[in-house]
Amino acid sequence: MERLKYQLKSVRRDKLCILTFFLPVVVGIAIRLLSGVSLQSISENSFGVLENRMDADTVEWLGANGTVTQYDSLTELRAAINDPSTQMIGVLQTGSAIQTFISGDELEMNRVIADTLPQIYKNQTETLSVTKTMIPAASDNDWLKSLLIVMTLVAAMFMGCTFNAMNIIGEKEDGIEFINQVLPMSASSYITQKTLLGFIGGTVSTIITALICVRTDIEHILPFLLIILLSAYISALMGLLIGCFSDGLMSGIAYIKVLMILFQAPPIFFYLTMPDSSIIFKLSYLLPSSATFYGVMDLLNGQTKALRPALMALSAHAVLWSLGYRLLRRRSGQKL
Repeated sequence: MERLKYQLKSVRRDKLCILTFFLPVVVGIAIRLLSGVSLQSISENSFGVLENRMDADTVEWLGANGTVTQYDSLTELRAAINDPSTQMIGVLQTGSAIQTFISGDELEMNRVIADTLPQIYKNQTETLSVTKTMIPAASDNDWLKSLLIVMTLVAAMFMGCTFNAMNIIGEKEDGIEFINQVLPMSASSYITQKTLLGFIGGTVSTIITALICVRTDIEHILPFLLIILLSAYISALMGLLIGCFSDGLMSGIAYIKVLMILFQAPPIFFYLTMPDSSIIFKLSYLLPSSATFYGVMDLLNGQTKALRPALMALSAHAVLWSLGYRLLRRRSGQKL
């Protein structure tokens, strides 16, 4: 216990570790302040048309389903659609029908809209024999806000990696590593202390962030806590690996940055572009952050379909990363 207190004291002197701990909390506070702001307009459909070459009724109909931007020429319209920063759908009118065209790098949702829009326009005057029920979406369920919250929580859970990596690298540069090797401390005790250091940091940071910006049902608290604990443990092991095999501070920071990008970007990409029944989506569980992302996103949206595979994947990762870490240390001949 005394040695763990010493480890925590050494972390307090590391400004990067302190920033790592508080950054998700600050982002969580910012997201909480946006609770009264609707982000839905950011994801609103965007249509591009040619000025004075479309009926006013058609422009009005498009405006009721998104934002409409008019361009003077077809060249300007194509340039706006091909702009990577937009998700604009081009719409041209030919007689009583419309046709759409896109650049090809849009989200799956926008591609479906572009494909079905001409048929919807053609059938707009038909009376449907169905009962329409409008269910207003609560601001807490705004998908963009949920996405920001989950990204922040995933980052907080994997911050234990930075805690451990920077702590071990700091000990190497200060020469403390040589002192540890002559202390009456077993390798298992050393690994336990270092694992607890990153585990506690990532867990506490995530819980504080979650208390600020997440509102979930009581029955979802336990599985949410299990996801946090498993993710923080895996993150702590990753930090141990980076710390042990980094030659210096710069290489350690480079490894951390690459790992964080690798663990943040793929889950978001697969979640937004791949159906959950596809093989590629299921293979994404090979990344522990993907299981964390899918599980937290479903819990935040009040669903549980991804909960069981997420917990199973995280449990398997925890076992494999533990065995892998011990095996790599033995092969490298490191005592501590």
